[in-house]
Amino acid sequence: MNSALESWVDDVAALTKPSGIHWCDGSEAENGRLIDEMLASGTLHRLNQQKHPNCYLHRSDPSDVARTEHLTFICSREQVESGPNNNWMEPGDAKRKLTPLYDGAMKGRTMYVIPYVMGPLGSPLSKVGVEITDSPYVVANMRIMTRMGDPALEQLGEGEFVKGLHSLGDLSPDRRFICHFPETKEIWSVGSGYGGNALLGKKCFALRIASVQAREEGWLAEHMLILGLESPEGETHYVAAAFPSACGKTNLAMLIPPASQKGWKVWTLGDDIAWLRPGPDGRLWAINPESGFFGVAPGTSSKTNKNAMDTLRANSIFTNVAVTPDGSPWWEGIDGPVPEQLTDWRGKPWQKGSSEKAAHPNSRFTAPARQCPSISPRWEDPQGVPISAFIFGGRRARTAPLALQSFDWNHGVYVAASVASETTAAQAGAVGVVRRDPMAMLPFCGYNMADYFGHWLRMGTAVEKPPQIFHVNWFRQDDQGRFIWPGFGENMRVLRWVLDRCQGKGAAVESPIGMLPATNAIDRTGIEVDDRTMQELLSVSKDDWQKEAAGAGEFFAKFGDRLPAEMERQRRALEKRLG
Repeated sequence: MNSALESWVDDVAALTKPSGIHWCDGSEAENGRLIDEMLASGTLHRLNQQKHPNCYLHRSDPSDVARTEHLTFICSREQVESGPNNNWMEPGDAKRKLTPLYDGAMKGRTMYVIPYVMGPLGSPLSKVGVEITDSPYVVANMRIMTRMGDPALEQLGEGEFVKGLHSLGDLSPDRRFICHFPETKEIWSVGSGYGGNALLGKKCFALRIASVQAREEGWLAEHMLILGLESPEGETHYVAAAFPSACGKTNLAMLIPPASQKGWKVWTLGDDIAWLRPGPDGRLWAINPESGFFGVAPGTSSKTNKNAMDTLRANSIFTNVAVTPDGSPWWEGIDGPVPEQLTDWRGKPWQKGSSEKAAHPNSRFTAPARQCPSISPRWEDPQGVPISAFIFGGRRARTAPLALQSFDWNHGVYVAASVASETTAAQAGAVGVVRRDPMAMLPFCGYNMADYFGHWLRMGTAVEKPPQIFHVNWFRQDDQGRFIWPGFGENMRVLRWVLDRCQGKGAAVESPIGMLPATNAIDRTGIEVDDRTMQELLSVSKDDWQKEAAGAGEFFAKFGDRLPAEMERQRRALEKRLG
């Protein structure tokens, strides 16, 4: 037993005063016992076991249904280290504020010790964490999302681990905090049982703490999907892609090529997080640190993402979805007609035509990645896979073209750092507002984002053959507000152009904002996209882009003199090219 772990568990038990301590071994028997206990207590509800074997529903407290960015803190010693992109709390203040909330918080509850590995077992790229929690629901989800239990303890040995302390507390939003301590690699979370606030391996460790470790150790921890593209000749290339929410990230990770793309295959390696390290061959190699998908349910259907629907048919946990009379999970956008009656996400009767949504808009499924029909044969390769391209993107009605390639690495970092997306009805506040979300990491970077841009610039020289950098926009609209690119599986056509460019093929034309596909460079056989439509998809308005450059400048100004000079140099060069 790791001596540091043992003494930490003793300290936490003395503070939280649980009725018992359970060290999780990750076994089937343990999982079965926990599920039976949760069914008996009403924490879980059994779904239709014929249609959805080993699937269960959890309803969270109505005040605890989403990530809480305003209650999420980076507790670095110096405020400047945390940056304007994060809420900051001085570490001593944070511990003085949270310690009383943990005092006796586990009375009458079991304290679970969850050792887990982020990344494939035995991989030199993976890392060990330990989460202490009083929530059996967290244990069941961590078993799907990570490699958990005895194998993690074996991998840990006497090594170092990220400490995560979690308690449901009394679930009061007034006593809810998610604190990250980058210098000591600790996470303290109290007052929430929801997803990323409670499954501390996910955004807390795999992005906020890991991004700090990555900067210290010379690698990247990114909010990125990873997929493999296999050509009809049997050659596979891997890309990693980052998108803000509501931009089709999971759909792209599990894309099924349309019949027109004969012989092409898409392999899923990850839908959310990528850890990338320089390899001995001068390329960046990536692993998915997770072993499951924690996906947004609403909008997921056989039409939008058949592979996701097939993945979650068994051995999955659903959170805050509605339930049909026959005990099947249901949400807005799922296949088939809307039932006349449902039980809504709060457990109340729901009638068709009700103004209230039956499933919570942020309802989720937790499903094992190994069940995904498109899961890559290399998804657990301990060495990872070599990345040929980084793809960034957002949801823009007119400004951004369908696709562009950066001129070089530094320009690519600028493109990624100035990523913006227009808000949708799924987000709070007004629709159509442009929000900057650099590398789709704004809520997840565990330190000052100006330093993060600097780290990205350095990574371009840390490897001999860095990935090519692209930007895509599937959401371009015409004057009537209709999408002009068919999207979904047809995005395969754009991915093929990306691969061509990575291999020195594929026609492109220079524009002020980057290299654009030539009019016929993207295969259009079998889709109704004529030359005129393609020109519209690839058009670049100088007026729009001058506003875009000004908007990026306003965003960068928040970082003051900490911003790398190269970022402003790239922005001014863009303004100059726009004339």
